[in-house]
Amino acid sequence: MYRLIFVPQATKVLRRMPINTAAIIREKLDFLAQNPYAPNPNVKKLKGRAGYRLRVGDWRVFYTLHDTELEIFVIKIAPRGGAYKK
Repeated sequence: MYRLIFVPQATKVLRRMPINTAAIIREKLDFLAQNPYAPNPNVKKLKGRAGYRLRVGDWRVFYTLHDTELEIFVIKIAPRGGAYKK
């Protein structure tokens, strides 16, 4: 099982969103941590930059995998509209 590591910005967004939405995102991330390479229609590899995108309703979770340490770095959590802006 992979360990989830959140950057401070991602943690801040999780704390500010509605509790039920944050719980759903956390549940999806916990499921992803069990096997990040399992087929999942809500996960896509990003084009033009490293990492992956997890779709959770109207929210997007961007993360990278570090296989040698068995870690998932959650880089950004954002609503769909502004998620892809740098």
